[in-house]
Amino acid sequence: MKDLMGMMSQVKQMQERMQAVQAELDQLEVEGQSGGGLVKVVLNGKGEVRKVNIDPSLLKPDEAEILEDLIVAASSDAKIKVDAQMQEKMAEVTGGLPLPPGMKLF
Repeated sequence: MKDLMGMMSQVKQMQERMQAVQAELDQLEVEGQSGGGLVKVVLNGKGEVRKVNIDPSLLKPDEAEILEDLIVAASSDAKIKVDAQMQEKMAEVTGGLPLPPGMKLF
């Protein structure tokens, strides 16, 4: 019974750490860029787009397709960075224990 109580205490502590990490990720902002910094996209820790910055030199009607591709590339760059930071935070919470593939705690 003592082991069960200890395990329950550890689960509660992990839940509290998870809530703290979730709050931290809500405040996190990560910038991705493409085109040598001509297009920048800022995502929050949940991967939601918060801001897009486009250099005025790209705002030419005949180059819309290039701009669209750069926005997608900057978004992908930011998403990769968000995912990496999320993995770091999760490693802190789980004590470095790897999660099974496909298992997400958020």
